Amino acid sequence: MSLRPYTYVTLSLEPERAPHVGVSFHTPGLKVRAGLLLSGPRPYLELYSHEANVHISTTGAGPVTDADLATAREIFHAAARYLADCEQLHAEQADKDATEDTTGPAT
Repeated sequence: MSLRPYTYVTLSLEPERAPHVGVSFHTPGLKVRAGLLLSGPRPYLELYSHEANVHISTTGAGPVTDADLATAREIFHAAARYLADCEQLHAEQADKDATEDTTGPAT
């Protein structure tokens, strides 16, 4: 089953709890950029589409902390895993498509 590309945002508000915002991107229009903000300077990472943006930067918009370094490393490792999973599944789908092209659809 394949759905059309989409992005959605959720906001959960519960009594006596901090609000929670969720952003899910399921679109080929997703862009990612990173750099240094001149005010500070401090690093930033941004994921965005024409529907929503997610910005990540240092704790309290201040100097880089040990916790910020740990978060940056987690993002790096998660992105590497995401890339590896995408590459593997893409290759498997290409192999499956090539097999179906020569043998016909599976029944």
